[in-house]
Amino acid sequence: MEKQVKRIGILTSGGDAPGMNAAVRAVVRSAIGQGIDCIGIRRGWNGLINSDFLHMDASSVSHIINKGGTMLYTARSEEFMTEAGRAKALATCKLLGLDGIVAIGGDGTFRGALALSRQAAEAGHSLQVVGIPATIDNDIGCSHYTIGFDTACNTAIECIDKLRDTMQSHERCSVVEVMGRHAGYLALYVGISVGATAVLIPERETDFDRDIVEKIRRARLSGTTHYMIVVAEGAGSAMEIGKRIHQEIGIDPRVTVLGHIQRGGSPSARDRETASRMGYEAVQALVQGRGNCVIATQDGRIVDLEMEHALQMKKEFDMERYQVLEALTNNKGAGQMF
Repeated sequence: MEKQVKRIGILTSGGDAPGMNAAVRAVVRSAIGQGIDCIGIRRGWNGLINSDFLHMDASSVSHIINKGGTMLYTARSEEFMTEAGRAKALATCKLLGLDGIVAIGGDGTFRGALALSRQAAEAGHSLQVVGIPATIDNDIGCSHYTIGFDTACNTAIECIDKLRDTMQSHERCSVVEVMGRHAGYLALYVGISVGATAVLIPERETDFDRDIVEKIRRARLSGTTHYMIVVAEGAGSAMEIGKRIHQEIGIDPRVTVLGHIQRGGSPSARDRETASRMGYEAVQALVQGRGNCVIATQDGRIVDLEMEHALQMKKEFDMERYQVLEALTNNKGAGQMF
């Protein structure tokens, strides 16, 4: 017979993502509906180490579904990565009487949660953990979609559309760097959406002459006098790419690094709805004794996957989207598309 869940903790960890607040709200309200006490852990795993928490009820999460960032704050904790640090965190869990923890974040957050659960088991304390994937990079291997991606894409698109206005007026080349240290999902999705001349992603080795120079030349020959290059931060420095374009073609690019603006803003409908469903399913998993799992999206459905297995899963980059980009920029006269 599964142990009855009476009290759970909830935290956000790693980089913030629009929709985290919607997930927090869903967890708290779903837990209360099941008669479960809910404790908010502030500043990620640091909050468990330093006993930084607050009791949450339905009113605690009112009017946050539309807000970006995270009301629980977020941080990375090097101390938590050590056995001694996790021992401090477990002491807080015992003090609060936590039966489970819902951790919202990325792979690092989930690995920390699993390590904490295992260390708790070794100490004779049952602590079930559930992960909810939230990162604007959309690079969690076990989940086809992660909270925050859609909002970040829309933010980048809005910024680039505004850059287009001044770029067309001055007949310039614009190089825009978007987030994505190890994954090009954001850059490629945005690049297609704004009709970029070229998109550079870490999953595809860049041939500067093929991927940038020739595309700009082809666009110029078809009558275009303004060009947009979108660069994932993991594919190279936008500043260096801008300098090289100037050296090899003679045009004077303007470089824009969007940076952390992509993480902010009111979450989109997709992120609010996905976060709400994931938060609800996280509580259901704990209540039904299916802890130590990750709530993920698979083919449009919300599923829970055993956490250790989920952490081993790899996401294959869908090059079909890149083929779409190539088709739209390589056609004769394609330079007019932007």
